[in-house]
Amino acid sequence: MGIQLKANYRPTESEPFMNPRMKEYFRRKLLAWKDDILRESNQTLQHLQEDTTQEPDIADRASVETDRALELRTRDRQRKLISKIDAAMKRLEDGSYGYCEETGEPISLKRLEARPIATLSIEAQERHERRERTHRDDM
Repeated sequence: MGIQLKANYRPTESEPFMNPRMKEYFRRKLLAWKDDILRESNQTLQHLQEDTTQEPDIADRASVETDRALELRTRDRQRKLISKIDAAMKRLEDGSYGYCEETGEPISLKRLEARPIATLSIEAQERHERRERTHRDDM
């Protein structure tokens, strides 16, 4: 049986970082997010299967094709997000969740709350983005 959490529980800076309650909170948050994505994905799939009628007007057909392409791109983004959620779940299991991959320091609770799949602290993420911009500008 899992850890009991009060309905209004939110991790705070005053408790030990990544204690069992905090881990359970983020585990539930990640699972709920994944469930939402899978539900949306299934709706998209149903919509794509239903919408197989041929539009007689070329502009309507183009609009339908554009909508389908957008839905497929969204689905691909969701698939990638699910793999990031799964990776975060593995980090929860192995004890590395919540710690910056670059520095080993704890990632702020605010950042994890906003982006539960974060693997870098804000500072490390900013350095990473600056390096990316520099390399992109060099090309």
